[in-house]
Amino acid sequence: MSDFTGKVVAVTGAASGMGKASAQLFSEKGATVCLIDVSPDVASVAGSISGHAYKGSVADSNFCTETINRIVAEHGQVDVLVNAAGTIHRADALGTNDADWDRVMAVNVNGMFYLCRAAVGHMAAAGGGSIVNFGSIWGGVGSAGATAYCVSKGAVHQLTRAMALDHVEQGIRVNAVAPGEVRTPMLSSQRETTPTEADLQAMADATIPMKRLAEPIEIAKVVAFLASDDASYMTGEIVHVDAGYTAR
Repeated sequence: MSDFTGKVVAVTGAASGMGKASAQLFSEKGATVCLIDVSPDVASVAGSISGHAYKGSVADSNFCTETINRIVAEHGQVDVLVNAAGTIHRADALGTNDADWDRVMAVNVNGMFYLCRAAVGHMAAAGGGSIVNFGSIWGGVGSAGATAYCVSKGAVHQLTRAMALDHVEQGIRVNAVAPGEVRTPMLSSQRETTPTEADLQAMADATIPMKRLAEPIEIAKVVAFLASDDASYMTGEIVHVDAGYTAR
């Protein structure tokens, strides 16, 4: 696997789940890791990997721009941006009010755009860089009971493709990972009851060809690959990591 020694990697949603796993993996591979999250837990996670914490909401355009600028000012560059921050609302259209819709779009789409926009200027000036966005299986095939989330992830996939084409001549690669069902806090959130391990296994048996959930590190390894020079001929790709879910 690639070595990220001397690279500065910014990871959003880094206090938990796949963002946390990605931050930890980049740190293990030698990167200077800048962890961005609205949760106060970001400080302790950063401390555990000798990273640097930046607390705030990616839904805030000013915070996104100022944070990327601060990272470059403090560390000299931003070589990799991983947009893992995300939220979900589990409901159909009738169960989604304006505030629910706006919150999902603000975090999953707007925040990703703000951070990409802030990063590409610095990356272009430095001669290149890599962005890895978090899409989803539901950005391509859809699912009942999560209208806003599905729409937001479809937008992420298109943002990835459009920005890949816009910035390819500047040496910036933009790809997305599209995870399936992963053992993260989001998987169990906003359900009528917190699913037990037996419930999660039953879901896996019914919907996932491999009949198991992914662990966050399994997604993080694909993120690191996409960010690395090993993926030098890849841009505008949506890489599914879903145990065969979308093969059907």
